[in-house]
Amino acid sequence: MQAGPATTAEDKSTMNHERAERRRAAARTVRDLRERLTSAGGTSPAFDQELLRHYAGIRLSAVYAVPLLVVLVALVATVWLKPIPIAIWAVVTLLVHATGAWLCRRFLRSTAERGDVKRWTRIFVASEFFYGLTWIGLLLATSVVHAPGIEIFQFATMLTILAVGTMFASSLPAGAVAGTAPIALTMVALFALRQDVLYLALSFLSIGSEIFFLTLSQRLQSATVGMMRYRAEKDLLIAELGTEKAISDEARRRAEEANLAKSRFLATMSHELRTPLNAILGFSEVMKNEVLGPMQNATYREYAGDVHASGQHLLDLINEILDLSRIEAGRYELNEEPVTLVHVVEDCENLMRLRAGKKDLSITRKVEPDLPRIWADERAVRQIVLNLLSNAIKFTQSGGEIEIRVGWTAGGGEYVSVRDNGPGIPEEEIPIVLSAFGQGAIAIKSAEQGTGLGLPIVQAMMEMHDGTFELRSKLREGTEAIACFPRSRVMEPLAPILEDDAKPRSRWRKTA
Repeated sequence: MQAGPATTAEDKSTMNHERAERRRAAARTVRDLRERLTSAGGTSPAFDQELLRHYAGIRLSAVYAVPLLVVLVALVATVWLKPIPIAIWAVVTLLVHATGAWLCRRFLRSTAERGDVKRWTRIFVASEFFYGLTWIGLLLATSVVHAPGIEIFQFATMLTILAVGTMFASSLPAGAVAGTAPIALTMVALFALRQDVLYLALSFLSIGSEIFFLTLSQRLQSATVGMMRYRAEKDLLIAELGTEKAISDEARRRAEEANLAKSRFLATMSHELRTPLNAILGFSEVMKNEVLGPMQNATYREYAGDVHASGQHLLDLINEILDLSRIEAGRYELNEEPVTLVHVVEDCENLMRLRAGKKDLSITRKVEPDLPRIWADERAVRQIVLNLLSNAIKFTQSGGEIEIRVGWTAGGGEYVSVRDNGPGIPEEEIPIVLSAFGQGAIAIKSAEQGTGLGLPIVQAMMEMHDGTFELRSKLREGTEAIACFPRSRVMEPLAPILEDDAKPRSRWRKTA
């Protein structure tokens, strides 16, 4: 017998633990992203790691393109050098390149901590430096050759390596300098030693090319960091939105649970609240009407009347609260049956005429002919009409007019409208009036203040009938409350059924 509550408690504990874990994960994400966006100078450690991964990815993407370049340069170099030295150089260059690719792949597969970023940076810079030394070896080998076109080959090779090296190492500025600056300085030294105007010009071009490519590499690195920063800001925004959504969902869940608990409590308190009130009303009415004999003191008789009036007001308030609570808790069940809307309106009008007569209000009714019945809860429909009439009578000045209309809607449904020429409601106060316990400024100043539950109950009951409720009002012109029942609740007569030795019988059915 105790397994159920224990299981429920365990499930709730598990759900709370999962929600707490999600909130902690979101908080960690937000903290990490904020750290990535916060840097005292230069790039933050998280960006440094991403830049290294970007560098490793670019290097691996060209793992097969670089050997093609090495083979092409080696084939061209055989025009001036012997094949064996060129082959040795190509093998050494490819080995250095393969080692760098292996290091890049190892880095990408590892989960490097922030403390390992500097170590991997030094490794990659050294790899770029040794790779540049292999090309310096080729340039030094060709420098001892005195043949036409060798200078063009050297300069073209230098420009190619500078362009490729700075492009591949754009995410690692130190690696770009370590891999290309020695090559450019070697060419400057080789051309300067020849002490010729052409070679001096080529020396200056070599320096200018190195500066240009390093500047281009710096721009590429800045663009990459900017892209990462924008992506981190987007992730931070998404993480913060996720955190706020989790907080709002938790708050909404708690509010819904509290509201449901309140509604269930009030819905189950019907008997406990009404029983003592009925006793108060009954005994006070007996004393007020002097059923058991006259009361010698007129003040006591007046007090009994006040007790009865106050008890009736409190009972009406409790009934309205309980009705709204049952609706919110989903415990208000409709007892649906064929209802003639016109007859319900006539009964409600007759009940309210005495109250309207005390304020010298005139009530007129306009009904469209041949209105069929609707499929609804008669008690709920009666309460809807009574609430609308009660509001109109309560807030209309003495000598005013109230008009009741019943007819067809444009969509084939039926409506009931109650219009008065009272003070009206400001447009901005209509949502307040339609909320539970909401009262407008005019209602607060009025001598006949209500509970603020009449219109919310009407709105809730119309929603239960799949209908709509609309409140139209203008200051100093009046208010109109319109309750519309949908076409699906309008019943239309079927053709009469002819039976042997019997009169035709009519039937009714709901429209589709």
